[in-house]
Amino acid sequence: MSTQLKRKEELEGEVMAGSVAERVITVAVAGNPNSGKSTLINAIAGTRLHVGNWAGVTVEKKEALFDFGGRKIRLVDLPGTYSLSPYSQEEIVARDYLVHQRPDLIVNVVDATNLERNLYLTVQIMELGIPVVMALNIYDEAQAKGYRIDDKGIEQMLGIAVVPTSATKRSGLDELLETVLRVADAPNQRVPKKLNYGEDIEVAAEYLAKSFRTSHPALLERYPQRWLLLKLMEQDSRVMDELNLQNLDFLDPALHHLRRAHGEDIESIMADARYSLASGLTREVLHKPELRQTELTEKIDKIVLNRFLGIPIFMAAMWLLFKFTFDLSAPFGAWLGAMTEGPFKRWASALLTPLGAPDWTVSLVNDGVIAGVGSVIVFVPVIFAMMFFITFLEGSGYMARAAFVMDRTMHAIGLHGKSFIPMLLGFGCNVPGIYATRTLENPKDKVLTALLVPLMSCGARLPVYVVFVSAFFPNNSSTVIWSLYVMGILLAVLMGLIFKKTLFRGEAPMFIMELPPYRMPSMHSLCVHTWEKGKHFLYKAGTYIFAVSVLVWFLLNLPWGVEHKRDSYLGQAGAVVAPVFQPIGFGTWEAASSLISGVIAKEIVVGTMGEIYAPKKDEKKEVPTLQEDLKEIGVSFGAACSKAVKTLLYLPVPEEKEEDRSSLKLALQGVFTPLSSYAFMVFVLLYMPCVVAIAAMRQEFGTWKWAVVGLGYQTALAWCAALIVYQGGRLLGLGG
Repeated sequence: MSTQLKRKEELEGEVMAGSVAERVITVAVAGNPNSGKSTLINAIAGTRLHVGNWAGVTVEKKEALFDFGGRKIRLVDLPGTYSLSPYSQEEIVARDYLVHQRPDLIVNVVDATNLERNLYLTVQIMELGIPVVMALNIYDEAQAKGYRIDDKGIEQMLGIAVVPTSATKRSGLDELLETVLRVADAPNQRVPKKLNYGEDIEVAAEYLAKSFRTSHPALLERYPQRWLLLKLMEQDSRVMDELNLQNLDFLDPALHHLRRAHGEDIESIMADARYSLASGLTREVLHKPELRQTELTEKIDKIVLNRFLGIPIFMAAMWLLFKFTFDLSAPFGAWLGAMTEGPFKRWASALLTPLGAPDWTVSLVNDGVIAGVGSVIVFVPVIFAMMFFITFLEGSGYMARAAFVMDRTMHAIGLHGKSFIPMLLGFGCNVPGIYATRTLENPKDKVLTALLVPLMSCGARLPVYVVFVSAFFPNNSSTVIWSLYVMGILLAVLMGLIFKKTLFRGEAPMFIMELPPYRMPSMHSLCVHTWEKGKHFLYKAGTYIFAVSVLVWFLLNLPWGVEHKRDSYLGQAGAVVAPVFQPIGFGTWEAASSLISGVIAKEIVVGTMGEIYAPKKDEKKEVPTLQEDLKEIGVSFGAACSKAVKTLLYLPVPEEKEEDRSSLKLALQGVFTPLSSYAFMVFVLLYMPCVVAIAAMRQEFGTWKWAVVGLGYQTALAWCAALIVYQGGRLLGLGG
């Protein structure tokens, strides 16, 4: 009998062990902005991160599912927030997830160099009663400053596990995940302590709890009890509305003593209690050196944030960004262009012809898909290089300074530096820049900023600039493109002044922003963030740019059998619109047709030109063998690498031979002049937003009104600016 019982216990243990191993542990990662939370998650999850939006909102959602120690862990990256009060979209999203989804545990990422400020959020997280593991991040910097932090003391005082980490150096990560597994398997042993907020608050909370157990016992089971009671005491409007508890007869007696002793603002009393706990805990566990030296961040900021030097330094930083981008990427872009026009088309023909594919199918693949998508793909190195350097500036802490530096300029148009952050995001893509306006409190500021964001030159316009500067300004490419970005900023200031004097009258709010210390981003973090930003370009190239390239090919070949592309449906549409562009230097059906297709996405302007100017197949030219093609690919790629390295090291680079230049560049040189090409780039910079940006404005503001306003004013501004550039250039004798 005893043997049977023993075997039964063994079987039950095996079943329980199996269920534990199969269970997915959901871990919410919460922390302040600039606490290194994103770097920590990327160091742990890397490319396994999946990016989307939280249900019903456009705040970015990141999740990763991976195995560690034979267990499955799902990381959920909550938006960075300073508190769990429902004032911003990020705070609402973070709080709603923790309250309603109830993850298995929370990893609270705390900046060890700013302990007191970060602990305010920790105190609020502990109110939820969910097991917490504190990642005491940036620990290496704290040690370098001479800080001594008693992590064991934090564990004893708060009743949570604490693991020192350094995400940039990837130290402490395994210990953190091991602690997560240990806490997840024994959650009752790691429930955070109930912190004492003072006698007055605790007496009121106890009185309220007794009354609530009698009148609403079900709610205490659905929500974290202590958190719910504290929110009711604060009279949190979002909680009161959600639970339909606007009229609580027993709430006034519970708060009567608090109001009589401390005044009417109960929320401030609660905040003071939390800050006092965070401050007291910091004094107990943090020991700083008595002699404090001026830190490197302060020394740099004296120069970077100088009222006279700040903006020139920002402009110089942008110029250097473009210079490094094009010096590094240009050889690889040229290599991809040569592959697109040579081996790729030859291989497609070699595969399709033996299969009996008709001539129109071969033309569709070569002149439609490869010429169209290929004309965009060649700019992948440029896009990724730019995203890499922008990510470097963000990770180093400089981009926050850029917003601070621009605060004075933004005040001139009735906005503040915080509005410049969505505009900075617009340099990558206008769509997230428009969505980022929801972090602004004033509705007028949101709309005005969203109308200005599309004037920031996004990455989608970059392919257009690159193909034109390489054809007309090869020796000054970075300077020319830098001038376009600066023009976008200056025109945004001008239009902001006009809008603020007309549609959006009002005073500019004050701007308060935390400036993170300067840090050297890790290469792993840079690569992950660069991939996250750049992969959207690849996704567009493989989806709707591919679809539009096919559509453009049909529009250039219909009516079926048309001999000249000018007589096709797209050519006819371009010819109708072309006279509008005559005064601004490019009144041809080819340019007009490209701009029409560019309404969908600005990259497609280049793709359409690639199809329009696709060279006819030269039957007399000798076709290389597959072996010769592969050899050419290897040799030319090696040459591209060598050229990039020599350019960055300022070593002599052989001049480009005429036969090495792409057919599209040669075709453009026969149609445009340097002046008209610059006017064309100005028009592409400014004319109507792409359809995705228009849809984002509709979604964000719930009406087509502002999307239509943006479409109209930008197109008019584009035409006027291009007219001034072209006609002004002619008057100055710069060519026709």
